[in-house]
Amino acid sequence: MRVLISGAGIAGPSLAWFLAKTGARVTIVEKSPALFPHGQNVDIQGSARKVIKKMGLMDQVLRFNTTEKGTQLIDPNGRPFAPFPVREGSDASPTSQYEILRGDLAAILYEATKNHPNVTYLFDTTVQKVISNDDNVVTVELSNGEVQDSDLLVAADGQWSKVRKQCFPPESINVVDIGANVVYWTIPRIPTDNDWWNVYQALGSRVITLRPDPHNTIRATFTAMPSTEAQKKAWMDAARGGRQLQEELLKKEFADAGWQTQRLLDSMGQADDYYFQIVQQIKMSKWSSSRVVCLGDAGYAPTPFTGMGTSLAITGAYVLAGELSKLDPGEHPSKALDAYESKFRPFVEETQKIPSFFPAFVHPGTAWKRWLSQTLISAMSKVVANPWLANKLHSSNDDDFVLPQYSSFDDGADGEPRL
Repeated sequence: MRVLISGAGIAGPSLAWFLAKTGARVTIVEKSPALFPHGQNVDIQGSARKVIKKMGLMDQVLRFNTTEKGTQLIDPNGRPFAPFPVREGSDASPTSQYEILRGDLAAILYEATKNHPNVTYLFDTTVQKVISNDDNVVTVELSNGEVQDSDLLVAADGQWSKVRKQCFPPESINVVDIGANVVYWTIPRIPTDNDWWNVYQALGSRVITLRPDPHNTIRATFTAMPSTEAQKKAWMDAARGGRQLQEELLKKEFADAGWQTQRLLDSMGQADDYYFQIVQQIKMSKWSSSRVVCLGDAGYAPTPFTGMGTSLAITGAYVLAGELSKLDPGEHPSKALDAYESKFRPFVEETQKIPSFFPAFVHPGTAWKRWLSQTLISAMSKVVANPWLANKLHSSNDDDFVLPQYSSFDDGADGEPRL
């Protein structure tokens, strides 16, 4: 089977790893001229941990742990309270022992696949045009001018997938606005920084966070929930208008937020990994069309509020590759694509369910709402401080999605691959 994958982030290389074991010939095109090193914290949760173990990559993942000790709230004077420390075997903290930077995880997956004889990477290359997608073949024109025939085209090119836009009608794609905006970048570390995820709830539905990383820098985040139509329009215009307009908006919107706001605003212009995002989900009526299929954020972006985008990409790649591995030689992939969707969609839809109150709860607009939010969070912190209660209430769940078993990937009694 000849498979063309658009996107060398998390989903694409994960899929390539498993497809290569089945004998498929995989080409991955990536618009960046080299592996994209940037990105904020991601968390490998639930069944995705089992997939990473099947790939034999868990040691590398743990080696690149962000070093984050836990999550804690910060008051306007910088004093921490309501700590949620990491505890092995428990998911009681928003911080996980499997916390890793997106760029580090992408590098691990790339290194695990780049030298396989069945995998080819083409950087600085995109799918320029999908020429045809029929019963026999999917034909594309690449940005380098090459025309390529494949048995399957995988859109793993993110939330705003250009492949998806070409191959699926607009009415089949539902973009769900969560009502929040987030901006990420990296700042220099200073002696007063610590190894916790520090969360400051400013008034006016604004949140500022600082997180450690294993590279001696700090990952900064601004999030905001606009409360008026004028604010919503300003954020949307900034998203379309480019970085200069975005930075001007952030300086205006966060100027009086307090805590370490000025430090972050001063550093923003020099950041080479600055990223501005309107928080939205992607929901599709169907994930595939003949020989084209969507994977990861391209098909079902869940938003950072779920903490599950990376895990869905990894687990989805395993299921998709597994179903493709069951096809007979020359069989149309639609059978496998339908099975992938049938098995994985219920879990995706459950994961995408964000309680309607949650975004506003963590982004309090007024002083009394912040008091209520912090009182409840502080109470939760005291509960999980008791190890017995923490384990009862938040035991680690590696079986949130029960992985189907595929003979192509389970070569030994322990389920570990023999590479």
